[in-house]
Amino acid sequence: MQDPPLPSWLPQLQAGAGPRFLQIADALQQAVADGLLKPGERLPPQRELAARLKVDLTTVTRAYDEARRRNLLEGRGARGTYVAAPKAELAPVLDLSMNTPPPPDGVDFGDLLKQGLAQVLMRADNELLMTYHLGGGSASDREAGARWIAPMFGSVHPDQIVVCPGAQAAIAALILVLTEPGDAILVEPTGYPGLRAAASQFGRRVTPVGTDRHGMLPQALEAACRQHDARLVYLNPTLQNPTTVTMPEKRRRELAAVAKRCNARIIEDDPYWLLAESPPPPIAAYAPEHAYYIATLSKCLTPGLRVAFVVVRDPVERARFLAALRSFALMAAPLTAALATQWILDGSASTLMQGVRDEARVRHGIARDVLAGRYASPGDGLHIWVELPAYWRSYQLAQAAQNEGLVVVPAEAFATGGESGNAIRISLGSVKDRARLRAGLQRLSRLLERRPDAFDAAVV
Repeated sequence: MQDPPLPSWLPQLQAGAGPRFLQIADALQQAVADGLLKPGERLPPQRELAARLKVDLTTVTRAYDEARRRNLLEGRGARGTYVAAPKAELAPVLDLSMNTPPPPDGVDFGDLLKQGLAQVLMRADNELLMTYHLGGGSASDREAGARWIAPMFGSVHPDQIVVCPGAQAAIAALILVLTEPGDAILVEPTGYPGLRAAASQFGRRVTPVGTDRHGMLPQALEAACRQHDARLVYLNPTLQNPTTVTMPEKRRRELAAVAKRCNARIIEDDPYWLLAESPPPPIAAYAPEHAYYIATLSKCLTPGLRVAFVVVRDPVERARFLAALRSFALMAAPLTAALATQWILDGSASTLMQGVRDEARVRHGIARDVLAGRYASPGDGLHIWVELPAYWRSYQLAQAAQNEGLVVVPAEAFATGGESGNAIRISLGSVKDRARLRAGLQRLSRLLERRPDAFDAAVV
C-alpha cells in the first residue's frame, strides 16, 4: 500500500539546505505563520513522521524541541503534540519604529555570545578590559575593522581605521572637526534624525539639497556648496534611512566629483551596506581624501555592539578626529570592542550577519505579501517606506496606528527642511516573532484602507 502523502506544510528535505531538524522546524514555523497549521491542531507522532520522512527519530525529536523553544508547539502528555496558542502579549503596543536587526532564525545568538565572551576572557588581560584606553581601538580592533570593511573597499590599512563607540559618536566628532558654529551641513530633505540632533547641539545649520529617485542631485549639491559656502555633506547612500533609496554607482561618482571641485567633505554613514543586494562601492572609494566612511555593527548585527569603524585616511585629520571624539566619548567600551573583534576574527560576525540578512529578506517577503502594492522598497535592509493614500497624512496615520496599538514613524520625524513627503517608516526587525510582525502589518493594512473620518467618534 502506498504511504499517504506528507502533510502539505512539510518541506522536501534537501541536502545542503542546513540541518534537517531545522528544515522541519522552519517549515512548522512558516506553516503557523501562513495559517496552514492552526492553534490546537494535533501533529503527527514523532515516530510516524520520522518514518514518513525517512529520517532518524532523533531528527524529528530535535525538530519538535526546537519548535517548542520557538513557542510553536506544546506537549499534552499521552494525547500527543499540538500547535500552541499564541502567547498573550502583555505589552499593549507593537513597536514597528525601532530600526534594529531582526533575530536571525537558526542562529543561536546566546551560544555565540557565550563562546565569544569565553574566548575574550581566556585570551585577554581581564584588567585591561576594565580600565581606561586612549581611544581609537587596539591594533587587534583596528585589524578587525579593516577586515569588516574589506567587502566595501578591498584592502584598507588598519592604521586608517578608528574604532568608535557607535556611529552617532563618530558623526558628532566629525561635525566638530570639519565645521564651525553657524556653518551649513548639506543633507537630503528626508534623512537620519540623529544628524539633525547633533548639528543642532553644536550650533550648526542643516540645509536640505534637492533629490530625485536616485538620491541627492549633483548639480543641486554644487550650487548649495557655493551658495552656503558649505564644507560638509552628510549622505546615507545605501538603503537610505528612511526612504530605502540606494544610490547607483554613477550618482556616487558624480557626488564624489562635486566634493572634489568644491573642496567639501562627505560624511558617508553606511550602516546597511552589508544588508543590501550587490550595492555599489562607497562614495569614499571615489573620493578617498574627501570622504569619511562609517560602518557600524549596531544596525547589522545587534544594537548592543556599540562599535563603529571609521575610515580616516589622513594621519593629521585622524589625530584631530580622535581629539574631538575624546572630548565627549573617551573610548569604545573595551569589553564590547573585544567581543566585536573576537566575532569578526573567528567568523562569528559573518555567521550572524548572514542570519540577519536572511531573516530580513524573509520579513520583506511578509511585508510584500501583506502590504501588496503599497510600497516599492527593495527586498533587503531593516525598514520599508510606505507612501500613504491622499486621504491620510503621515502624522495622522501614526496617531491612528498608536490608538490601535502600533507604533510607526511619520515622515515628519525625518524632515531636515522643506517637504518631507507623505509616508511612514516601518521597521521590520524590532518585533521578535514573525507571526506577530505579520499580524501587526495586517492591522496596519486594514487601517490604511480606512479613511480618517472613521476615527472621528469620541473615544472614552
